[in-house]
Amino acid sequence: MAAFWAALPAVALAEDRIVSPAEGRSLQAVIDAAAAGDVITLKAGEYAAPIAIGKPLILSGEKGARIVGNGRGSVITINAAGVTIRNLAISGSGYDLTALDSGVLATEAATGAVIEGNVMTGNLFGIYLHGAANSVAQRNTIVGLQGERLSEAGNGVSVWNAPGAQVLDNVIGYGRDGIATMASKRNVFSRNRFSDLRFGIHYMYTNDSEISDNISTGNSVGYAIMFSNRLKITGNVSDGDRDHGLLLNYANSSIITGNSVFGRLQPASRWLLGGNRNADPDMPKSEDTTSIERNPAGLRPGPEKCVFIYNANKNRFADNRFEGCAIGIHFTAGSEANAISGNAFINNRNQVKYVGTRYMDWSKDGRGNYWSDNPAFDLNGDGIADNPYRPNDLIDKVLWTAPQAKLLTTSPAVQVIRWAQAQFPALLPGGVVDSHPLMRPITGKRQQIQ
Repeated sequence: MAAFWAALPAVALAEDRIVSPAEGRSLQAVIDAAAAGDVITLKAGEYAAPIAIGKPLILSGEKGARIVGNGRGSVITINAAGVTIRNLAISGSGYDLTALDSGVLATEAATGAVIEGNVMTGNLFGIYLHGAANSVAQRNTIVGLQGERLSEAGNGVSVWNAPGAQVLDNVIGYGRDGIATMASKRNVFSRNRFSDLRFGIHYMYTNDSEISDNISTGNSVGYAIMFSNRLKITGNVSDGDRDHGLLLNYANSSIITGNSVFGRLQPASRWLLGGNRNADPDMPKSEDTTSIERNPAGLRPGPEKCVFIYNANKNRFADNRFEGCAIGIHFTAGSEANAISGNAFINNRNQVKYVGTRYMDWSKDGRGNYWSDNPAFDLNGDGIADNPYRPNDLIDKVLWTAPQAKLLTTSPAVQVIRWAQAQFPALLPGGVVDSHPLMRPITGKRQQIQ
């Protein structure tokens, strides 16, 4: 009760302050004169920045209110807990990556910051949650730098060591990555839309977190999950991303369910065929995409790989849909103890690429995966094919290690080898086998940024 009465004076002092550019006062002066808990509403017009907020208050804008930086530093810096930035157009940050120049920079002191409903254009970083625990960035539209070298661009939303931070319902395009997180935990990234980026979501050393119901379209990689554990990755869509839909690199003990990766024919541009301007030194190197056969129109299937699993262990893949890629799933680098069942692999040029001698059964509890190229029968009508499915044979492995051998695939000798393997399964090399393949696929969902 004492705490309640102690809080009353602060509440009583809170004011609604309406500010117009015509008054001629600087926005920083208005903020400095405000009391904790005040609501500052900006009428339409332009307000000069940079500004810093060092007390809990709400800074909100009417339609047409714009805060414009001078090209140096962050436009708005939050240095206090309980601050809300709402319904503003924010632009004009500096270009210093080391200084984290941003549209809105929420520092370690900005616990519980709320940044919502803003339109941010042309800033180095859109929003940077730098240690701002339990903060929320939601319903913002963020357009990053265009026409710049990606090594010199920032991310739509960056999260560094901000436990409990949430990034929800944002639309993010251009710049480097849509959402990039480093050394954090207990974060939720949900219902965001990404386009024209390197990675839609880029995870590094972030554990016990959720990535759900996001949509990535036309990026180099939809979801790049690296060096992170115990994640819940559900309901996400990668539609027409160029290199990988989903990439797991040293990602462990995670649940990956209900996601959809859709490929489509797209131009084989120069930066995809060597000299990739979006190259990431932390990402495992895939084979040269020049080896991918292109059609006469100069198009190639993209993503190159619906899923790339590289040294990722103890994950559960279930009820995902991987469709229309050059490779459905590339499984490599000693990944162990992954449960893969209930997924649909549809019309991928190569359903699986696994180079190894170990036998792996991709079914669990009598339920495997659906394979669109499996000429299967189901005589008892239980929805499970009567025979196991093997996505690769000895010739596939020869082609992966010596692509020039593609010229021999129609030769009588190769056909005899493949016939012999079909008649005598003991001749098949180690690799993936699905002992209980499904007869029907899951539906999946296809959504795009409008």
